Amino acid sequence: MIKINNLSYSLPQKDLYNNISFTLEEDQHCAFIGSSGSGKSTLIDIIMNPEDYMFDGSLEIDPNCKIGYVSQFPKLDKAKETTVFEYLCEDFNKLQNEITSICAEMETSSDMDALLEKYQEALDALDAKFGDDFESDLNKKLNLANLNNLKDSMISELSGGEFKLIQVIKEMLNRPNLMIMDEPDVFLDFENLNSLKNLINSYKGIMLVITHNRYLLNHCFNKIIHLENHVLQEFDGNYIDYNFTLLQTKIELQELSIADDEEIERNERIIKRLRDRAEVSGETAAGRYLKGKMKFLERLEARRIKTPFVEIKQPYIRLTTKNAVEEKTALKVNNYSVGFDEILLENVNFEIKSNDKVAIIGLNGTGKTTLLKDIYKNDNPAIEIDSDIEVAYLSQLQSEILNESNTILEEFLDAGFKTYDDVECYISNYDFEPELLNQKIESLSGGEKNILQLAKISASKANMLLLDEPTSHLDTYSQLALEEAIKKYNGAILMISHDYYSIINCVDYVLLIENKTIRKMNMKKFKKMIYAKYFDKDYLEIEQKKRELEMKIAISLRNTDFERAKALSEELEAVIKLL
Repeated sequence: MIKINNLSYSLPQKDLYNNISFTLEEDQHCAFIGSSGSGKSTLIDIIMNPEDYMFDGSLEIDPNCKIGYVSQFPKLDKAKETTVFEYLCEDFNKLQNEITSICAEMETSSDMDALLEKYQEALDALDAKFGDDFESDLNKKLNLANLNNLKDSMISELSGGEFKLIQVIKEMLNRPNLMIMDEPDVFLDFENLNSLKNLINSYKGIMLVITHNRYLLNHCFNKIIHLENHVLQEFDGNYIDYNFTLLQTKIELQELSIADDEEIERNERIIKRLRDRAEVSGETAAGRYLKGKMKFLERLEARRIKTPFVEIKQPYIRLTTKNAVEEKTALKVNNYSVGFDEILLENVNFEIKSNDKVAIIGLNGTGKTTLLKDIYKNDNPAIEIDSDIEVAYLSQLQSEILNESNTILEEFLDAGFKTYDDVECYISNYDFEPELLNQKIESLSGGEKNILQLAKISASKANMLLLDEPTSHLDTYSQLALEEAIKKYNGAILMISHDYYSIINCVDYVLLIENKTIRKMNMKKFKKMIYAKYFDKDYLEIEQKKRELEMKIAISLRNTDFERAKALSEELEAVIKLL
């Protein structure tokens, strides 16, 4: 269906790909992974609209290939006065209406041959696009996604997560040969994440999905494409096998690479001694031996082990405070209520201390973001923030915090940095190269924008952070870096999250939104609820153990402790068998 050969493409500020190649064929559900900003979304744009890009190499797409697409940022039209059912039927109804219109023309027209041809073309288009069981297919997909109860709801009433699933269903109903989705899991609650998994696994065509979600990666794909450091790696198999193979490769290649480095250094020392001797003595034999050694060194460097997948970018995220605050009540919420057309939250009460780390959880559309924004604005009489507490906010709508028409440099100069050098020094910790400082924020990936938000709120040195889906769009390595930063942060954190691992690894307790109110829940009860309602207990605990071992292996490799890395790898292999 799709074949890419030796494709190279560069932006003004950086190279994205260097001679990458891969194919997508029948029945392949392919996960497209890689660090934030590596060019995954751009590559999808090239596949969707190749005529808009100047790239080297070739892109072959079967001329009969119909492509369906779900954007990273689908726009929900709040003014759209239509039900979910009507919205899903839009394209189908257009063709049906066209057929009805042709039939009406036939009653009065004398040119029946042309109309019959037009009628047959419309029937063929209807059959090719939807088949003869469209409504049955629609109902099956709504049931599969547990969204049948929304059939008669207005599109304008949907939460962002619900609308994302409806977008997936709408594209699937068009029966494309290739379904492309860019981070379809972002902002989905635990229930809707399971629904997305069911939809992906039920789909019969080819699929290419950008995702960083380990639950989907572990359960939905039979092919992996990994884009990293301008290079692409293709793997036929599931993500668990790929990730283990990658770790094994890292261990082997890094060991060989270090051995190569040592051999090259040893020969460089020999050459230096020979050069010094030749210069002093002028011996012809010494000169010939020197030339021989120099040629041998050139051969060593030419075959030197290249390890593009060993060094995967991980930003050093720091969340800092200006002053540590003694333990006290940082935030008090008394009898808070909010609603629009209907009540979302009613008579909510809770307190957060100055060193608490808390997650707000609840289904999509229950008022979590509205509450967090009201706390940040601090103009509601039901909300009281201690006078010693300074608040910073990370938004899931990144343009609320970042001026996307700014360059990175302008954004941080506006935030109080004095010079170019100050910004360059600070932002380099977050893996932004100097050449990116003059890049417009609007051109960054979703993950890069979130990293930029984290850098900006850390620079504020606030002692209470309000984080709305901070792990959204972040690659796995950035998620782990953020978890570490949250654990080390010396202040209060209130975050909305649907990421199970970020919650259990980072927070002291959760605030559960249920039945229009909030109740406090300790971590033991939270885990028990998740096991009962959403995910298998054994899977989650084994996956957590697997993740811990992978991190230990990464640390061992960083310390060039290959024996420990190999031992941990054997332990990891045993854990993977349990999955």
